[in-house]
Amino acid sequence: MKRVVVGLSGGVDSSVAAYLLQQQGYEVIGLFMKNWHDDSVTISNECPWLEDSNDALLVAEKLGIPFQTVDLSEEYKEKIVDYMFNEYEKGRTPNPDVLCNREIKFDVFMKIALSLGADYVATGHYCKKSEIEVNGDTVYQLKAGADTNKDQSYFLCQLSQEQLAKSLFPIGELTKPEVREIAAQMDLITAEKKDSQGLCFIGKVRLPEFLQQKLQPKDGLIIQIDKNDAVYNYEKQEGLTLEEDLAFDARKLPYTPEMGKKVGKHQGAHYFTIGQRKGLNVGGTTDPLFIIATNVTTNTIYTGLSSQHPGLFKKALQIEKTEVHWIRKDLALGNNETMDVMARIRYRQPLQKATLHQFENGMFVAFEEPQSAITEGQFVAWYLEDELVGSGVIS
Repeated sequence: MKRVVVGLSGGVDSSVAAYLLQQQGYEVIGLFMKNWHDDSVTISNECPWLEDSNDALLVAEKLGIPFQTVDLSEEYKEKIVDYMFNEYEKGRTPNPDVLCNREIKFDVFMKIALSLGADYVATGHYCKKSEIEVNGDTVYQLKAGADTNKDQSYFLCQLSQEQLAKSLFPIGELTKPEVREIAAQMDLITAEKKDSQGLCFIGKVRLPEFLQQKLQPKDGLIIQIDKNDAVYNYEKQEGLTLEEDLAFDARKLPYTPEMGKKVGKHQGAHYFTIGQRKGLNVGGTTDPLFIIATNVTTNTIYTGLSSQHPGLFKKALQIEKTEVHWIRKDLALGNNETMDVMARIRYRQPLQKATLHQFENGMFVAFEEPQSAITEGQFVAWYLEDELVGSGVIS
């Protein structure tokens, strides 16, 4: 019997994952990750992890599997929370869920599981794993979950072959309603439990309030840029190389306060992100205002009217050389090579046609259609059919 440690989160997905592994004849151990108890940074008065760990314990008892809690809050603070504060301070928007999988669940947690003699770690992610042989070596594939509405492969876009080799995703072939049905049939306490919202493992969090505890508020201006501004009516220079052409499409536009009109004030540019429309508290406009750019150096927010404002759209994005990550290393591009892919720049975004261009200094992803709100610090993930083959941090 192979031994599997399941990350029991106290939700329905991981509960059913544990049950299915049991049915498949694995020896299953439930482990709950406690990732937060720093009272100096409060998140909400509710204490979600206590309730979640109790639910996880009750599921383990029901299934008759051993259960314990591991405290990973130090690692979580260092690898996720500190990183988040750092990124926001630089005016970037990190994705804590992707990081949490790379740094915590499939690294720190996985090492603990393997030290308990586990052959595998399993989670309740909606994605699939398969294996193929390439030049005599086993290569692991990460594929989209069967439930297209719930597919979570994007959150695992930074995993490595070594991590995938030791991972199992038991509910990848199921839809959410099927998972709930199994939980109900088994009379699991989590069957009707709502999906958790908020940060990976932290629980209900309002980001500005969370950030305000580390990043000091400071007054700045909200500037509105007209959609007909000259900054959008540019002509490209002639004779650009392909790399220069892509860099031009991916560039940050050089906004200055003089280009627009002052429409309000804010408490700190680092609390805001591109594409955001809530929380600006500017009234009296014909259409909603969207953030098209932030500048943390000058503490300025630039906005545009409506979701179709030209300042929201770009045809290309750039990834620094060190931030290009291939799950399928055997498919990695060499210098000046290209690959046609389907890509997404955020969870749940429908896949978009794109071309990867690898150069000496990094990679460009050029989209067939201009993309709205390409955001620094977020992850772009690329697929061949239903297989996620690589990803990178948007620079």
